[in-house]
Amino acid sequence: MWLFFAFFSAAMLGCYDFCKKHALRSNAVIPVLFLNTLLSSLFLVPFVIMSATTDTLDGSIFRVASADWKIHGAILLQAIVVTASHLLNYYSMKHLPLTIVSPIKVTRPMMVLLGAFLAFGEHLNFWHWMGFLLTIFSFVILSRSGKKEGIDFWHSRWIWMLFGGAMLGAFCSLNNKYLVASGADGGADLDPMFVQSWYYIYQCLVMLVVLLVLWWPKRHMITRFHWTWSIIGVSLFLAISDNAYFYSLSMPGAMISVVSLVSRSSVVVSFLFGAIFFHEKNLRAKAVDLLLLLLGMVFLYIGSL
Repeated sequence: MWLFFAFFSAAMLGCYDFCKKHALRSNAVIPVLFLNTLLSSLFLVPFVIMSATTDTLDGSIFRVASADWKIHGAILLQAIVVTASHLLNYYSMKHLPLTIVSPIKVTRPMMVLLGAFLAFGEHLNFWHWMGFLLTIFSFVILSRSGKKEGIDFWHSRWIWMLFGGAMLGAFCSLNNKYLVASGADGGADLDPMFVQSWYYIYQCLVMLVVLLVLWWPKRHMITRFHWTWSIIGVSLFLAISDNAYFYSLSMPGAMISVVSLVSRSSVVVSFLFGAIFFHEKNLRAKAVDLLLLLLGMVFLYIGSL
């Protein structure tokens, strides 16, 4: 069941990437990201208030548990790292084709895999390794496709920002596993709804500081902000994706290395949107990369049965 939630999260993540790319076109990055975190928080704040003041949500998966200040401090730290990762990803996505950005994110599970070995003692079987190796190979093919569009993977600052966001995202994935995993699996055994709700709220506060300090004083000298309805889509699809992701990690036997890699299958949805709505180039070469990635996902599924 945890693998089903992982794939569902990936599908929603693909829709999230499409809305994010649409929202960032000729738009200011920081206010878009702030509004995304604000709206995501507003989606979940009612559950926090209802859980604290009534017993309506008792016994349901939407109940938000309470915790002490140390736990809130850990969530705040997570929010700061997530914000840094999002800023790097948003800036890189604004300046790179969606059909390039999404597959590059497959580097994140490789980092998670190393961390899972070190932190949780996870081990992959033959099928998992086959999926992992196909993912690496697909990235090599993608780098060749990028050169045809004038993107030098080793000298583009947007590519390096994307890799930086992936590294921070890998750290967040490992920390998410620790926060919601059961004590028997070496985790903190926190309620997934609690983790998601409060890290959205803290992320919104962190982004408010970034907005006021970095963007607001220079708002008339840099790219102007304009409202687009896809900003709501970014927040909605991210909230749904994260909810499924956290519940996947909280289930017994869930492997963060596999969940993280499966989440990258969101590239399928992103690729289709990039091809249909943004009319991006070199789709044939990128489609080969996509097929290899899909085959890797099949191997992962077989290995987790």
